[in-house]
Amino acid sequence: MIELSLDLHCLRLAYADGASPEEVVRLVYSRIKAAADPGIFISLLDEETALAHARALGPYDADKPLWGAPFAIKDNIDLAGTPTTAACPDFAFTPKEDAFCVARLVAAGAIPIGKTNLDQFATGLVGVRSPYPVPLNSFNARVVPGGSSSGSAVAVARGLVSFALGTDTAGSGRVPAGLNNIVGLKPTLGAISTRGIVPACRTLDCVSIFALTVDDAYAVFAEMAAFDPQDGYSRQVPVTPLGPAQPALRLGIPDARTLTFAGDDQARAAFDHAKKEAIAAGAQILELDFQPFFDVARLLYEGPWVAERYQAIRGFIDSKPDSVYPVTHAIIEGAKRFTAADAFEALYKLADLRQAASSVWSSVDAMMVPTYPRPRSVADLSADPLGPNSELGTYTNFVNLMDMCALAVPTALRADGFPNSVTLIAPSGRDGLLAAFGAALHAHAGVSLGATGREAPQTTMRSRRAQAGEIEVAVVGAHLSGMALNNELTSRGGRFLRACPTTPEYRLFALPGGPPRRPGLLRVASGGAAIATEVWAMPEATFGSFVAGVPAPLGIGTTRLCDGTHPKGFIVENVATNGAEDITTWGGWRAYCAGVAA
Repeated sequence: MIELSLDLHCLRLAYADGASPEEVVRLVYSRIKAAADPGIFISLLDEETALAHARALGPYDADKPLWGAPFAIKDNIDLAGTPTTAACPDFAFTPKEDAFCVARLVAAGAIPIGKTNLDQFATGLVGVRSPYPVPLNSFNARVVPGGSSSGSAVAVARGLVSFALGTDTAGSGRVPAGLNNIVGLKPTLGAISTRGIVPACRTLDCVSIFALTVDDAYAVFAEMAAFDPQDGYSRQVPVTPLGPAQPALRLGIPDARTLTFAGDDQARAAFDHAKKEAIAAGAQILELDFQPFFDVARLLYEGPWVAERYQAIRGFIDSKPDSVYPVTHAIIEGAKRFTAADAFEALYKLADLRQAASSVWSSVDAMMVPTYPRPRSVADLSADPLGPNSELGTYTNFVNLMDMCALAVPTALRADGFPNSVTLIAPSGRDGLLAAFGAALHAHAGVSLGATGREAPQTTMRSRRAQAGEIEVAVVGAHLSGMALNNELTSRGGRFLRACPTTPEYRLFALPGGPPRRPGLLRVASGGAAIATEVWAMPEATFGSFVAGVPAPLGIGTTRLCDGTHPKGFIVENVATNGAEDITTWGGWRAYCAGVAA
C-alpha cells in the first residue's frame, strides 16, 4: 500500500484488489507527515475526521466515479466546518456549507483532506505571497512553487492526494501545474460554479483542477461541471466523453517574434522538443502572431480589472489594511486610481481586441504555448516582488479575458532535470478537444507523475462511439480534421470518434467548383473500393443546422463502414459525377490533396 500511486486508475485497481478507503486515508496522512512541508496545508482535517468521511462511503459504489479518492482544496474555496482564510488569518470565517463544486465531489465519493496554501486572496502567480510558510517546489526548493494555487499543486505533485482544487483568474491553475510537472485543467468560464469561493475577479474566476494525469483532471471536471441557478455566472457547458485525440489537429504556436523565454535557452530547447512531441502525437504546427493576445493580457493587470479584486474584499481591506500582505495590499489598492469611465474604456478595448484575435480560429483548432517563459527563484521574488510574477503570466493572462479554456500538460524534462510544460488553449466549450490531445501529448512525453517517480498508467481506451444525444457523421472531404470546413463540425460541438474506411462499394470523385474543393462519395453496384472517412459525433441539437448548410449536389445519407457501423454521411447525386475526376484510386480525399500538392 505504501507504494500506491494515488492517480485514479491505480486507486481503482487497489480498491478492486481489496484495499479500503480507510487504508488510503491513513496512507495520505503518513505521506503528509513524511513530506515535512508546513507550507502545503493551511488547515488539515484531523485524521479521524477524514477516516469518518471514508467510513461513511460504505461498500464500493460504481455509480460514484470518485469513490475513495482523497483530495485537497485551495483555501479560498469553502469546506463546511473548516475555516476559509484566503491566506489572510484576520479574514477567516467558518462556512456552514460546502462550495457548490466541493459538494458535487463529495457526492461523487471523494474524500476531503484539507485546505491548501495560496498567494493571499489569489493575487499572484508565484506562490510566495502568503503569511504562512511558503510551499516548497516539488523539484527544486529554490524555485517558486507557482501560484496562486501553490499548496494544491505541490500536494498533487508529491503524491499526497489524488487531485486538488485551485482557482484560475490569470493562470493560477496552470503556472503551478507547470512548475511541478502535473496537469492543470482550466475549464471554460462558468462550466463549474464559483458559488462558495472567495472571488478574485468574479467575471473571470474559474475553479481549476490539479491532477497527475489528464484523464483524472477531466474526470473530476466532469463531476463538477453543472449549471448552478444560484450563480449568476454559471452556464450550461456540454461535457463530452473523453475520446481519442483528433487527427491532424491544427495547433498554433507563437511565431519567432512573439515567442519569448526571457533568455532561458533550456526553456527554448524544451519547447522545441515539445513541438516535436506534438507532431508525433498527430498535430500540425502553424506559427501565429501572438501580439493581439499579449495586448489583451496587459488589460488584466494594467487596466481596471484590478478593481474587481478590490470589490471582492473592499470592506475588509478598507477596515483592516494592515492585515493584508504588503505586496497584495499594494496591488489591490491600485484599483482606486481607476474610474468607472476607465472601466468602460477597457471593456470597449477588450471587445475590439477579442474581435481581432478571434479570426485565429479559422486557421487553427487549438493553440500551444509554453506554460511559463522560464522558472523563477524565490530569491528573484525577494529582489523584485512584481517583475517575475508578471513574466510568469506571459502566456496565461489573456485566456480568461478571451473566454477560452486551457490545459497545462507536462512534457519532457529540461536538460537540468526541471519540469517543462506546455499549455493547450481553445475556444470556450472545447475542453474535451484539449483533454483528448493533451492525454496523447502527455503519453508521448514519457515523464513520471509529478515528483513521485512513478510511471504514468496506460492510457484508458477512449470511447469511439457516439453517446446518448449525439449522432454519428462520417465525413470524407473538406470536413476532415485539419481541413477547410472542419470548423463546421467543431463549432457545433462535434468531436472526433474514429477513422474508418467505407466498405469496398464506393467511388470518390473530385467535384468541380470551390473553394474549397469538395469530393463526392458515390455508392456503386460494382467496381467500388474502400474510401477513408472520419466519424464525428454531432450533438442532436446542432445536427439540423449542419445538414441545412450542405449544398447540392451533396447530401446526407447513410454510409456503410467496414467496422459494421452505418453512420450518417456525405453522399453525392449520381448526375454530379458526370465529367468529374474519378479519384477512387487515391483511397481518400486527404491522400488525393497531398498527392496533388506534391
